[in-house]
Amino acid sequence: MGQRIIGLTGGIATGKTTVSRYLADHYGLPILDADVYAREAVAVGSPILAAIAQRYGADLLHPDGSLNRPALGHIIFNHADEKQWVEAQIHPFVRQCSAAAMATQPPEATVVQAIPLLFEAGLTDQVTEIWVVTCDEATQLRRLQARDGWDEAAAIARIRSQWPLADKVAQADVVLTNDGAIAHLRHQIDQALG
Repeated sequence: MGQRIIGLTGGIATGKTTVSRYLADHYGLPILDADVYAREAVAVGSPILAAIAQRYGADLLHPDGSLNRPALGHIIFNHADEKQWVEAQIHPFVRQCSAAAMATQPPEATVVQAIPLLFEAGLTDQVTEIWVVTCDEATQLRRLQARDGWDEAAAIARIRSQWPLADKVAQADVVLTNDGAIAHLRHQIDQALG
């Protein structure tokens, strides 16, 4: 039996981080988080951050040289071609980081690759099974607004910028429904791990 590589994905604010934490804390599984790698991609002084600043102007940087994420988010969530350009800069870096981290894992290990854009970035070939965390849209919208402080229109735009949850669920090996109690979500995770 080879590596079991769980590709953990879902929509924004569906509970992917909650699932990752439980898998790490309760089962001790390594979590390779694409969001962490994406933040590293645009760290102060990185060539990717320099390319972004060159394309969109220095006002996309805070005084300390770090990325102004809300400003970039406003651009990419309102212009599909710009979103594609930014992702073309970041996704190869994320893929490299993930491959390097996988190379350090034991051959019989179960590893979780938490990749919010697993489908959108074409990274399904990196995993042996796909877990999708889902919830109803009203719950997703409420969580997103509470978490990030966006108004309803901005939150809906973010949700719509990703693949529809129904499309992700249709391609999942495991579907984790996160509409209710945390105990119910954990029970689903326990069953899926077998």
